[in-house]
Amino acid sequence: MSIPIDSRGQPVIPGIAHRRQFSNLSEQEILALAISSEEDDARIYRWYAQRLRPDYPQSARAFEEIAEEEDAHRAGLVEEHRRRFGETIPLIRREHVAGYYQRRPVWLIENLGLERIREEAARMESEARRFYQRAAQRTGDAGTRELLNRLAAAEYGHEATWDALLREHLPPSARSDEAAEAHRQFVLTWVQPGLAGLMDGSVSTLAPIFAAAFATGDTWQTFLVGLAASVGAGISMGFTEAASDDGTISGRGSPVKRGFASGVMTAVGGLGHALPYLIPHFWTATWIAIGVVFIELWAIAWVQNRYMDTPFWRAALQVVLGGSLVFAAGILIGNA
Repeated sequence: MSIPIDSRGQPVIPGIAHRRQFSNLSEQEILALAISSEEDDARIYRWYAQRLRPDYPQSARAFEEIAEEEDAHRAGLVEEHRRRFGETIPLIRREHVAGYYQRRPVWLIENLGLERIREEAARMESEARRFYQRAAQRTGDAGTRELLNRLAAAEYGHEATWDALLREHLPPSARSDEAAEAHRQFVLTWVQPGLAGLMDGSVSTLAPIFAAAFATGDTWQTFLVGLAASVGAGISMGFTEAASDDGTISGRGSPVKRGFASGVMTAVGGLGHALPYLIPHFWTATWIAIGVVFIELWAIAWVQNRYMDTPFWRAALQVVLGGSLVFAAGILIGNA
């Protein structure tokens, strides 16, 4: 059985996506690949700009200008192709070439923070430059080497443009404002719902868990009660947080993210002092559970102080006092 061969003498395996080796590309194909890559990068930068514009207009303007720079470089590459090879540009993209640098799909970075998006943009430019430089070193053809070196220089120019645009659009005061907004959004979307869930899970499950423990004296039954209470509370808190506010008016971010943070931390808070009851010895399990409760309550106080600017001792007094009252209620009910 013969294997089909493409126009350049490369085997084509039916049913399997065929990717060309970079070393097998002609100068025209290398130029076409650079044109399509520049076009893709410009589209990515414009998507970043659209994504950031509502909350970070200065960064959005920087990305828009970088996209325009990519358009200018693409236009220059198109003119070079027209001069050397004519009007018809071969259709070749990153995914057609084995070993060529790839871009992450935009939906995978949709929820990245501002700094992470900036880092991704810088990585894009640096990655393209390094690839062209390495490719130029590996080729023995003088014309191809010259072409690759020009492309590497163009990408280096992109990096310099990126730095200049950041300095122009993002002076220290603007960076400080955007950093403050990013921190605020992080607190509203993740910390606040997660903290509410941790408090609810840690405090509200104290009574049923310790009531079951002292009423039955059975560690396994106590664990089952704690597991049910923790999972049930996590599901309830998660759906409540997600359904109570879609974030449009309050600006608290995605309801899915907030619901996830609240639900998971609620379950974690309850499971923290339920898991010790997997230990068969009642008093060993109980003292470990009490120690876990102590750690949970102080962790809540620390998070309030760190992210919510609540004075530490006031947060500690509120959390420890409330937790102690619920804990005492559970023991009293269990012993009744």
